[in-house]
Amino acid sequence: MLFASNKNRPQTPSGGPRLQLPLLPLRDVVVFPHMVVPLFVGREKSIKALEHAMTLDKSIFLCTQKEAKVDEPQEQDIHGMGTIGTVLQLLRLPDGTVKALVEGRSRGRIDYFISTQDFFYVQVESMIEPEEDGLETEALVRSLNSTFESYAKINKKIPSEVISTVASHRNPSHFCDAMIAHLSLKLEDRQNLLSLVSPIARMGALYELMRGEIEVLQIEQRIKNRVKKQMERSQKEYYLNEQMRAIQKEMGDADDIKSEIAELEEKAKKKRLSKEAAEKVRHEIKKLKMMSPMSAEATVVRNYIDWILALPWYEKTRSNLDIDRAETILNEDHFGLEKPKERILEYLAVQSLVKRNRGPILCLVGPPGVGKTSLARSVARALGRNFVRLSLGGVRDEAEIRGHRRTYIGAMPGKIIQSLRKAHTCNPVFCLDEVDKMSTDFRGDPSAALLEVLDPEQNCRFGDHYMDMDYDLSEIMFITTANSLHSIPAPLQDRMEIIRIPGYTEDEKLNIAKNFLVKKQIAANGLSADRVDISDNAILTAIRRYTSEAGVRSLEREIASICRKLAREVVRASDSSAPPRLKVTGKNIGQYLGIPKYRFGMAEEQDEVGLVTGLAWTETGGEILTTEVLVMPGRGNLILTGKLGEVMQESARAAFSYVRSISPKLGIDPAFYRRYDIHIHIPEGAIPKDGPSAGITLVTGLVSALAKRKVRRDVAMTGEVTLRGRVLPIGGLKEKVMAAHRGELKTLIIPQENEKDLKDIPERILKTFNILPVKMVDEVLMASLVLNDDPLFKEPEPVREDAPEQEVQDSKPLEKELPGTIIVNSGSPDPGPAGMDA
Repeated sequence: MLFASNKNRPQTPSGGPRLQLPLLPLRDVVVFPHMVVPLFVGREKSIKALEHAMTLDKSIFLCTQKEAKVDEPQEQDIHGMGTIGTVLQLLRLPDGTVKALVEGRSRGRIDYFISTQDFFYVQVESMIEPEEDGLETEALVRSLNSTFESYAKINKKIPSEVISTVASHRNPSHFCDAMIAHLSLKLEDRQNLLSLVSPIARMGALYELMRGEIEVLQIEQRIKNRVKKQMERSQKEYYLNEQMRAIQKEMGDADDIKSEIAELEEKAKKKRLSKEAAEKVRHEIKKLKMMSPMSAEATVVRNYIDWILALPWYEKTRSNLDIDRAETILNEDHFGLEKPKERILEYLAVQSLVKRNRGPILCLVGPPGVGKTSLARSVARALGRNFVRLSLGGVRDEAEIRGHRRTYIGAMPGKIIQSLRKAHTCNPVFCLDEVDKMSTDFRGDPSAALLEVLDPEQNCRFGDHYMDMDYDLSEIMFITTANSLHSIPAPLQDRMEIIRIPGYTEDEKLNIAKNFLVKKQIAANGLSADRVDISDNAILTAIRRYTSEAGVRSLEREIASICRKLAREVVRASDSSAPPRLKVTGKNIGQYLGIPKYRFGMAEEQDEVGLVTGLAWTETGGEILTTEVLVMPGRGNLILTGKLGEVMQESARAAFSYVRSISPKLGIDPAFYRRYDIHIHIPEGAIPKDGPSAGITLVTGLVSALAKRKVRRDVAMTGEVTLRGRVLPIGGLKEKVMAAHRGELKTLIIPQENEKDLKDIPERILKTFNILPVKMVDEVLMASLVLNDDPLFKEPEPVREDAPEQEVQDSKPLEKELPGTIIVNSGSPDPGPAGMDA
């Protein structure tokens, strides 16, 4: 064992005698003088300290750790004040731990640590307690004695003989320490009491702690008494309810309960139920007769019977199968939407030929505001059926669809059964709104529960957890709505007939506004249709410059804003004898709606080099997308800007490679990719752009910029390109054609395979265009570039075999020239990915 040298020891303070003792760190226990405590010791250092104490005079110093979680305490982890004790007994256990019985003798304070290698060996100053006899000491002893008796009465865990044992101590210090051993105090409070050497100070602190403990125990006692009273009240109520039953029986009031049960039986006889439902009702009524009407179970059974009897099991609405009338109603309520209307009329035709036909399950997919939900309501009116709507947005619990089991308190059927109870028929038009907005969590997946509802082969036996029986949903016409398909699980999509509603064209919006929205808002704002005139140009301006949407909700809000301002003018002019006639035109609409919110895409004013008019599809309709290409001296970088997505970046690289392959035919220097940087930019850089339809636009722009040929300003184009120069088909042709029409473009180049889609576009729109279906990029270039009697394709010059290779300077492409751009090094034979040096 190593000991510290005397030279480094601190000066010994004056006081009691100094002792050199092994130290035993304690966890979660404070040993006081004259206290006998059994300890279980397992740490190696602690066991060595005990063994060393047994070899001497069995004296050991007992100190508490500041943090019980520390397995290997250091000097700073141990309290300075502890108890000098004696090891009375030491017993080794089979598991290697040691059981020690120790007795505290007196308080002590650590002077310093002599050694910490094998175990803690410290010099301890034995604390001499002052003798404090007097009136204050006597008063504190009496107060502590009475308070301890009060504490023992409330606690109930302290035996009565302990009170007399504690009171028998004559020494105030021993009296106080003996009392502390029987109190439920925190470890920190115990250590503070151990640190107080003065008996008076210790007794004062103990008195305050004991009063606090008594208050806590009294509060606990009050809480227990309150709970006990509540339990007694419940038993009392049960007893009184039984007495009331007996009194009601004597007075004849029990007949009311019998009459209610008889009424339920009468309803069950009159109601046409399925075989399973009728059996359930008979069983539950029989169970209800045997129950106490005051019991909670009786209420649950009664509610269950009410739900069975309230559901429409065989009550139907006779469908109106007049196809002409249904078509008239659909056209009255909605302009356009030909495909959904056609599908509804097909269903009516089949219904008129087949006695029983399962209801279709349609899914209307389209952007907000295009009339999906209102179309479902119109279908119900056309068929003469009841209409019920259920919004699934935000639903994340499977029980919302299937219901809760009746074992739960407050259980209810699912929303499907609840909605059918409101519909009062078993064959309504059922609209499941926002089917793409459902989510999942630990309570289940509601979209999986909908699989049974929307499966024509399974929904004739739909099982709700609450009803616990099969219910036939096969005659319901389900119409679901969604904004997009990507968030709808594939199995759920497979059960529905998808009908896409891409959004209204400008002409359709104009007709909807003239025939529906303007009339509706004039009436809603208290105006007279004879005195208000909103011209077609005003509506078109509102569509083009004040809204940007696929539907007509924003348009309706703008028309409502115009009508409110017109109403204000009418009120101001109400004093005049003749109210003014108010007219809103395209010129004065700014007075009502303010500054235009959106740009309106138009064709360029003149032919330019490297400036091509492309077409794009968005959820709000088609847009003109101008593409700019600039060639400048450089080292072969392809720079793409305009917030292009990965698909458009790949289209640009494919277009670049194709132009390189045909550059000799076009009279372009074959080494252009070594000498020049090419920058492709699509304006409105804050708007993300992506999609596979810009290939021929990018090829045309590259050829125009490299060959110094102007692009015709009245030509728009859309189509993807392959490395062989083939033009691939695209989507959203109708919206793109409408955008070109708005921009007053004259020639429209489209892929040849999209020629079949032109039948969906109104004939009067097609008459304004010269539409060129193309199969190869050569046709695109011939139709879009200004030739001026200069042939586009030329014979390539023969390459001399003895011509020296062109010297090319190896230099690293400028990576940080345009932050946020994509730079492709096209000077290398094998260019790397976008944004990376080859």
